[in-house]
Amino acid sequence: MRCFIASSFLIVAASTLAAQQPAGPTRPAALDAIVAVVGDQPITRFDLQERVLGKIQRKEVKEPASDSASRSLYRDVLNDMIEEELLLQKAKDLKVEATDADITPMVDRQVREIKSQFATETEFRTALAKSSLGTPEEYRKFLLEQYRRQSTLEKTIRKLTQEGKIVPVNVSDAEINAAFEREKDFLPPKPASVTFKQIVIAPKPTAASKEAARVKAESLLAQLKTGTDFEKLAKRESMDPLTKETGGDLGWARRDQNLPEFDVWLFGGTFQAPLAPGQLSPVVETPYGYHIIRVDRRQTGEVKAHQILLMPKLDSTDFARTQKLADSVAALWKSGTSFDSLAKKFHDYAGKEETSILTPFWRDSLPVSYQKAFIGRKSGEVVTFQIPGSSQRPDVPKFVVAQLQTVDEGGPQTLAELRNAVRDELARRGGVRRYVDVLKKQTYVSVRFDAVGVADASKPAP
Repeated sequence: MRCFIASSFLIVAASTLAAQQPAGPTRPAALDAIVAVVGDQPITRFDLQERVLGKIQRKEVKEPASDSASRSLYRDVLNDMIEEELLLQKAKDLKVEATDADITPMVDRQVREIKSQFATETEFRTALAKSSLGTPEEYRKFLLEQYRRQSTLEKTIRKLTQEGKIVPVNVSDAEINAAFEREKDFLPPKPASVTFKQIVIAPKPTAASKEAARVKAESLLAQLKTGTDFEKLAKRESMDPLTKETGGDLGWARRDQNLPEFDVWLFGGTFQAPLAPGQLSPVVETPYGYHIIRVDRRQTGEVKAHQILLMPKLDSTDFARTQKLADSVAALWKSGTSFDSLAKKFHDYAGKEETSILTPFWRDSLPVSYQKAFIGRKSGEVVTFQIPGSSQRPDVPKFVVAQLQTVDEGGPQTLAELRNAVRDELARRGGVRRYVDVLKKQTYVSVRFDAVGVADASKPAP
């Protein structure tokens, strides 16, 4: 269901980009008319028009067919914006804010997902320009601002609810039915979804390849012990694409953020004391390869370190061998061998790959390789396919053996499916609105609806 916080805005904005639809008007250079003031914060006519246009483009509301419908829509949206601003100002009083750590991962993920829908960087940039979203940098900044605002609103409401200041209201069945009838035309169809179990198999190097990498790592360690500059050697020899250019700088890390074999040298273990600042580890083997670690600094619960990583060589022969292994695992699974036993033996747990996706996952949100592999497949079928490598080794593909658990082709959403969600949303929304009414009495709010410019707009907003 829609809500005045507009929590679906960012997802819809992304799909709007993918469809190459315009995102909204360009802000005029001249000072815009003010349609409302909340505390010391103005809401401009442009802000209101942009919000209304966005709702129409995203099909959250119908395009007004009459002057009275236009006035009603603009009043409703303006009231929503006033309520948002009151909550954002309350967030400042409560010292609630969305940090970069809160929002950057979501923004990065959204940018990656949108970018993956285009074959080339040029196509991506062209789509951004056509959608009035500017350059990739400007688009990312736009997303950061929207996610920051959205996250702040959500955290504020959550805090006020936890403190008992926002209390959900009681909702009747009649209200639920009426809300669904009012909103059903704006609900997107239920997307096609799947659930599945998978075994992800990473190519393994040969014993000879591993030994060659280990010997090379030992020779680099010997150089470091004679005084060779760690950062310069890392830039020249390290094979970690994430840290090579920075001389192996890993930044600050807490326990359990790295592999166990790595953590024991940073934080210590049952039979191993942690490295002291400036101290070098021996050559450390992990599933990624062979590491040389240097601890730089320590503070409570955190360690800053550098590394040099040498990875065993993998080639087309290793990939072909892994493909055959994946086919063998699929055959065993089809013949009745249990998933748990196969996963325990073959799954890439070290790469932190998921094994079971048992919450329905939208098909069009899956990586392209999964979407293609699942086309035409039915529940219970086992399929093998290749996926791109990890960020550590993007040139090394992995192989997936997956079994579809459920397949839902989607379609119209029904009241039976949404009844609990509608009830919860109405109860939450009612509690928030009741609290916002209190804030309105405590805050200067001036509505200047005559400045909106829609027909017969001289009447004040309710």
